[in-house]
Amino acid sequence: MTTRRQMLKSAVLGGGASVIAASVMGSLGPEAAFAATAPQVDPGAPDPNFAEGRIRSIKGNTLLVLGSNLVFHRIRVVDGTSLWKLGPVGFDQAKPGDGLYARGVRMPDGMLAAEAVWLNIVNIKGHIRNISSDTLHLDHNGQEILCHVVAGKSVAVRSDAPPTGDLSLLGVGQHVQILGAWRPDTNEVDIASVFSPH
Repeated sequence: MTTRRQMLKSAVLGGGASVIAASVMGSLGPEAAFAATAPQVDPGAPDPNFAEGRIRSIKGNTLLVLGSNLVFHRIRVVDGTSLWKLGPVGFDQAKPGDGLYARGVRMPDGMLAAEAVWLNIVNIKGHIRNISSDTLHLDHNGQEILCHVVAGKSVAVRSDAPPTGDLSLLGVGQHVQILGAWRPDTNEVDIASVFSPH
């Protein structure tokens, strides 16, 4: 059986498997961006198959990314790479200035062959200060975050009900967790999901 690592290496190195089915890669939803470190990595050690930072430039199908630790990453996007920016998107949606998380396989030359790239993804908790039909004002550790409801994409997820596009059940003072896409260089976020305990 071909492993995920073998498939990615084959795609990057030009072998027979140039198209990789995303479903073979495991969970590529936005929640996977915040998944625990791979089990083979020692606690506290960096995961060699993970990168984060902001895109500085794009050359062909390679993202040149400056990490928050000031380390540069080269991230190769192949046919089967899953990209997320408030939802599944094409490679043309990646822009210089975007923040990202990426998971994949580290190649011998240090490049990361990406199985999944999450653009501008944020996962924040706070209390709702104010709410309207198209925005939530969130108090996140004393900082106000303006969260935009995106028609057809934003959903509310409550512990006792299925996800819904109706965010009217949310209220001022309520503690929530928001998964969404940051608008670079602002305090604004487009909402993918609002998680509410009740």
